Amino acid sequence: MKRRGKFPWFAYLVVILGGVAMVMPFLDMVMSSFKGPGEYGVIPYKLLPSSFNLDNYRDAFSQLELGRLFRNSVIVTVSVTVSVLVTSSMAGYALAKLRFRGRAVIFRFILATMMLPPFLLLIPTFLIMLNWPLAGGNDILGRGGDGGLTTSLISLILPFAVSGFGIFLMRQFMVSLPDEMLEAAKIDGANQWQTWRLIVLPQTKPVAITLGLITFIGAWNEYIWTLLISSSDPDLQTLPVGIQLLQSFLDPDRTMPIVMAGLVISTLPVLVVFLLFQKYYVRGVVLSGLK
Repeated sequence: MKRRGKFPWFAYLVVILGGVAMVMPFLDMVMSSFKGPGEYGVIPYKLLPSSFNLDNYRDAFSQLELGRLFRNSVIVTVSVTVSVLVTSSMAGYALAKLRFRGRAVIFRFILATMMLPPFLLLIPTFLIMLNWPLAGGNDILGRGGDGGLTTSLISLILPFAVSGFGIFLMRQFMVSLPDEMLEAAKIDGANQWQTWRLIVLPQTKPVAITLGLITFIGAWNEYIWTLLISSSDPDLQTLPVGIQLLQSFLDPDRTMPIVMAGLVISTLPVLVVFLLFQKYYVRGVVLSGLK
């Protein structure tokens, strides 16, 4: 007979305290978004506002230009997520199931890219975007222009369109798919494209959703690269950069609740997407770990 722990209440206490510690900052952000001028940061601290109204949310769209920031974030995040899912599944399938010379070398090279610190690639990537041929007035050699790709949202999408981690994750899962199933599809007359699209992709749904969630959250919260690109063109700012930069020019006592309203709005898409696909995320993590 299994012996139960002597202090089960202690485990529950730790979980409850951890949950409260994680929820309180988010709850404070939501409550602060409803506070009026002069209510934020007062001592003694008050969690609840004196009255609940939506003025701060209306002001967020007018003073913070939240509509433009939100549109840029959606375009960049959706583009990056779709691109990573497509390229990772294709490359993962090729590295897992196709036999060709140099496959192991390519896979090791992809693993090596995951070991490079992201900050190490900032300047080289920026120079590539700046000197992109036939973009932004550049000639075929990437010279003579006024910004290359750094003047468009493409510069926020292209550097993240392929993920080494995504390829690794999809490849590790696809290795476990039975070769007999792929051989049966080949006997039925399916080519490689049809096998990947009709046979392999449906089997990778949990892992693909897991990768999509990780990519979506990372792209939505991307700050450093967007700050670098948008430093010369504020129209390219996304929600994290726009809210952070505008916050530094605002009087915190009077307008911080407006910033909090903007942060609530920027958090909602990530929260909704995660809640919708949570069960697939957990299953994908478990499956990828078992494989």
